Amino acid sequence: MHIVRMIAYALVITGAVVWGIVGFFDYNIVAALFGDGSILSRIVYSLVGISGITLLATNEFEECYCNCSEETKHY
Repeated sequence: MHIVRMIAYALVITGAVVWGIVGFFDYNIVAALFGDGSILSRIVYSLVGISGITLLATNEFEECYCNCSEETKHY
């Protein structure tokens, strides 16, 4: 599952950058690369959307990255 989440993070960040470019510069790089409304554009948008849903569904709210045990966690 770790690999899936890493791929999902990469796609969501890429999607955020693409939408930022659209918002700031009114330039859709996906449409420019693959064509407006083409099947490849739809695949890219679909993968980004699925990645966002995957991250929402697998979100771990209380992750501990310090290698601590349950007894030593401080919230």
